Amino acid sequence: MNSKTPLAPIDKDGLEALAAKGKSDPSQVRTVKCRTVAEGRFRHLNYIRGLDPHIIDEPPQLLGDDTAPNPSEAALAALGTCICVGIHANAGHKGIVLNSLELELEADINITSVWGVGDLSDKLAGFSAVRIKANIDADVERSQLDEMLKHVLKWSPVTGTYVNPVPVTAQLV
Repeated sequence: MNSKTPLAPIDKDGLEALAAKGKSDPSQVRTVKCRTVAEGRFRHLNYIRGLDPHIIDEPPQLLGDDTAPNPSEAALAALGTCICVGIHANAGHKGIVLNSLELELEADINITSVWGVGDLSDKLAGFSAVRIKANIDADVERSQLDEMLKHVLKWSPVTGTYVNPVPVTAQLV
C-alpha cells in the first residue's frame, strides 16, 4: 500500500466534456493573447487575461536585474508545465493515480548573437536541443508511464510549438 498522498486529481468529468467538445469539432482554433510592456532595461510585464502581470527579466550576465526568469527560461517553463498538464490529464483519463510528478528540463542555446547585435554568423537562433527527465510516481508499470509520456509529447501544444515551424509576423501599429 502506498503511504504517499497522491496529487490532487483533475476534474475527470470536466476533462471528458472538453474531450467531447474537441471531438465534435476538430477544426476549432482558439486565439491566446499576451500584452508585453517594457518597464525599463530588460524587465517586462506580460499581461494575460485578467491575471497579475507575469514578469520576465534577464540575469546580470545578460545585462538584466535578475528579478524573474528570462524569456528562454520562461519558454522552458511553459514547455515543462504543458507536459505536466498533459501527463496529469492523461493519467486521470486512464484512471492512473499520480503520487508525484516532476520534470527536469534543460536546453542548449547559443546566445552569441546578443539579440541581433553580436555575432551574426549563420547559426540557429533559439534552443538547439531540449532534454527532459520525467520523474513520475504512480502505481503502474514503467512501460505504461513511458507510453503515456510519448503520447503527451506528441499532443502537447507547447511541444508542438517547439518542433513545428510556426509563422511569426510583426507589424508596427
